[in-house]
Amino acid sequence: MRIGELSARTGVPVPTIKYYVREGLVSGGERTSHNQVSYGEEHVRRLRLVRSMVETGSLPIAKVREVLAEVEDPSRDLDSALGVASRALSSHRVPDDSPDEAHVATALAIVRRRGWDRIPPEHGYIRALADVIARLEQFGIGELAELEDRYARAAEQVAEADIRLLMRRGERDEILETMIVGTVLGDALFEILRRIAQVEISGREFKRDAEGTEAKQPEREKELFTRDESARRSTPDPAAIHA
Repeated sequence: MRIGELSARTGVPVPTIKYYVREGLVSGGERTSHNQVSYGEEHVRRLRLVRSMVETGSLPIAKVREVLAEVEDPSRDLDSALGVASRALSSHRVPDDSPDEAHVATALAIVRRRGWDRIPPEHGYIRALADVIARLEQFGIGELAELEDRYARAAEQVAEADIRLLMRRGERDEILETMIVGTVLGDALFEILRRIAQVEISGREFKRDAEGTEAKQPEREKELFTRDESARRSTPDPAAIHA
């Protein structure tokens, strides 16, 4: 296919495709004449993968190049490649300083209770989790950490759904693309659904009107008007006072 068709199929503008080729993110096509280049399905898959990292994952070009080099390492199996991409997309802050041993122990206990034993104690995710636990205690809401088993159970259910989705894909690039897009948008989806659930449960638990504050506004305005009118009528007329 010509570069115009490649652009139409992937949604990537022609100048951007040429830029990705120059940057080494996408291989050049096969030259069929002195001024024509042909592209194949492998270019479609690669462009979609690069686009998912740049546009959806918001990764800089240098980071995309680094991730691609890692995942294309022939010594890496698919699981390892997925781990590289996942860490590149992670927005969790790994603390520079070593976390307190007690918080690390708490973090390890959380994951071990779920039977998750592939993450070693020195892993960045464990350190990040320990840092969150420490911050919860710092802000006086350490009891939130006591709900870790519920959070872990929910996370496991979401992760199982994620992996099942990946298993339906065939090509390696397609699996990586699905993981990247699914991770970024899946995180957004879960966050939004959590907020919606909080609104629903908050309204149920705190007896709030299901229609929200806006629905109460006309009634509130009527109440204020009635109160103001009563106050006005009970106030003596200045003219009558001085009559």
